[in-house]
Amino acid sequence: MEPFRFVIQAQSGRARVGLLSTPHGVVETPLFMPVGTQGSVKGLLPKDLRAIGSQVLLANTYHLLLRPGPERIRALGGLHRFAGWPGPWLTDSGGFQVMSLGHLRRIDEEGVVFQSHLDGSLIRLTPERSLEVQEALGADLIMAFDECPPYPSPPEYLKASLERTLRWLERSLKAKTRPDQALFGIAQGGTDPGLRALSTRETVRFDLPGYAIGGLAVGESKEEMLSMAALSTEILPQGKPRYLMGVGHPEDLVAAVGLGVDLFDSVYPTRTGRFGSALLPEGRINLKNARYLEDPRPLEEGCDCYACQNFSRAYIAHLVRSGEMLAGILLSLHNLRFLHRLTQRAREAIRQGDYGAFAREFAERRFGREVPPWFREALAAGGHW
Repeated sequence: MEPFRFVIQAQSGRARVGLLSTPHGVVETPLFMPVGTQGSVKGLLPKDLRAIGSQVLLANTYHLLLRPGPERIRALGGLHRFAGWPGPWLTDSGGFQVMSLGHLRRIDEEGVVFQSHLDGSLIRLTPERSLEVQEALGADLIMAFDECPPYPSPPEYLKASLERTLRWLERSLKAKTRPDQALFGIAQGGTDPGLRALSTRETVRFDLPGYAIGGLAVGESKEEMLSMAALSTEILPQGKPRYLMGVGHPEDLVAAVGLGVDLFDSVYPTRTGRFGSALLPEGRINLKNARYLEDPRPLEEGCDCYACQNFSRAYIAHLVRSGEMLAGILLSLHNLRFLHRLTQRAREAIRQGDYGAFAREFAERRFGREVPPWFREALAAGGHW
């Protein structure tokens, strides 16, 4: 049996439900992947992640290279055993840090030299080294080394960057040795439609197991982000999984699923939880607000997560104001369950053949009568509005 297989089970407009088979289990798409930068989703036990419906976890190549080191993780059984998550893992390539740590790095054709934010030492990351690290970590889904350009960037920079990313993709593919890992290529091009289309078409030529839409959710408007996602999914092959990197706001997930995106990740739900906020169908509430100190209701009526089933807004607001770590744990747990329930309902709507009704109902609760044009346009592009 092939170690990786992607089968589309149902479709509604451009939205689709798929089964992605990996060596560590079969997952249903569309899905949201919690981010465990250091091999840990902050504050949450693997058993709790499994209980709320998490299917795939994401770890960070750059940070795990710095500590504890890929060789140590390999010697201790790879991420699955080391971090106690037996299901599928995805590792990024370190390409995002090329942008986020722009003040601590230097790019050349060979790769990137980083100055460690931990001790100031110099680390050379190349396509070959990124693949070597990811093979040691043992993730099921791995990313080709790329350059994520900042927003905004001039067209000449975007073109040079995407061309370099394509050369690095070729080197990443040559460096890959493990058949039990699926290498995804990452299309770049910023928000320039011509360059985005060029990068996507050239990336598809490598005939990879899956493709990522990179360089978005880095400061551009939602209209720009979703128009680039729409353009990308028109070009990407129908039978391969599509991964929109770094996207986790509920409204963005609903719009992008409608365009045919399958995989998402973001620190947004857990970071938002640690800052004291809960995700709800109507939007986000901040538990630091004094009005919640006497609110006996759960965070969200009808939510089946542990936080909503056992605690009031008043109690969690008290924890937030007291600086108790349990506040971030409960809010992170709820926020991730919220996104997992959202994608689960999206899958059900697609199977029923009416994703548009689901998206319109979501928009009515989230936005009321003033549905923003970018949301309507994205759903219209996917055949749902």
